[in-house]
Amino acid sequence: MKLFMAIVLVLVLASCALAYEKKAYTMRDDFSTEPLYDCYLNYYYYIPCPTYSWFWAFTGWELGDILGVFFQVGDVSMFDGRACDPVTCFTLEQIRILDFAGYGVQYPGWFSVTFDVYCCDEQGCPVGPSLWTSTPQDFGFAWNYIIVDPPVCLDACAVETCPVLSGPRILVTATHTGTEPGYPAWAFDNISTGVETQCELHEYGCATVLYPRPYSSHYSTMHTGYYGLGGFQYCPPLWLCDGRDTSVNCDHYGFLEAAWRIYLICQGPTATEPSTWGNIKSMYR
Repeated sequence: MKLFMAIVLVLVLASCALAYEKKAYTMRDDFSTEPLYDCYLNYYYYIPCPTYSWFWAFTGWELGDILGVFFQVGDVSMFDGRACDPVTCFTLEQIRILDFAGYGVQYPGWFSVTFDVYCCDEQGCPVGPSLWTSTPQDFGFAWNYIIVDPPVCLDACAVETCPVLSGPRILVTATHTGTEPGYPAWAFDNISTGVETQCELHEYGCATVLYPRPYSSHYSTMHTGYYGLGGFQYCPPLWLCDGRDTSVNCDHYGFLEAAWRIYLICQGPTATEPSTWGNIKSMYR
C-alpha cells in the first residue's frame, strides 16, 4: 500500500499539482506571543539545533490545492509530551500555522487561504459537511494564529459515545483561494537537515526523534496530507516526502508533518439531552 502511495506521489509530483519547490529554514518556536489556552495538539517535530529547529518550506501550490492535518484529541502532543483530555477538550478555539514567505500581508488577496474543520475518520477523510469555514486568510512571516470564531463545538466528532462522549477526531484543511498561485510557503518539519548537520536528534522536551515516519514513529500513521486540487481528490491523502529523501517509497528519512497546531478549550462536551425546568431547579436545591 505504501509503495502504491509512493508511486502515485511520484506521478503527481510530475504534474503541476504537486510540483513543489522545497527550501530548508530554521525557526524558533513562538514563546512570546502564544495565546492563552487550555491545551494544544500538534504532530510535527521541533528539534532544537541548538535552540532553533529546521523546517522545510514548500511553495508552488496551485489555486484550489487542499492541504490538511487531522487531529485525534487524546493523542500525546509532540513538543511537550502532554495529551489533551479526550473527555473534556471539546471546543476548537485557534489554529496556528508557520509560513516562511509572508507575502500574504504584502499582497492581500493574492495568496489567500480558506480553512475548514471537519469530523473525520481514522484515515483523515472528512465525514459530513464542514463544521466551520474561515474567511480568506493572508499570512505574515513566521507563526500565524487563526481565531476560530465562534469556537467550534466538536461533539459530533466524538470517537467514543459510551459511557460518555470522548476523543473528538477532526480534519483541518487549508484551500488555496487567492488570485495567484505559489504561496504560502507552508512549513513542514525537517529531519534530514538535522541528520546531515549532525544535530542531536531529540525533540523539544527530550523526546527521541524517530524516523523514517511512519515506519518508525511515535504514531502509527501520518496526519498531514495533500487532498487534491479543487476537492477531495485523494482520500486517504497523499503524504509528503522529506525534501532530501530520494528513495522509491520514502523510507530513508520518511514523510513530513505540517507545522500546524490546534488550541482547545476543555470544558467537556455539550449536554446531549435537553434540560427540563425540574432539572434546573434541582441544581439549586
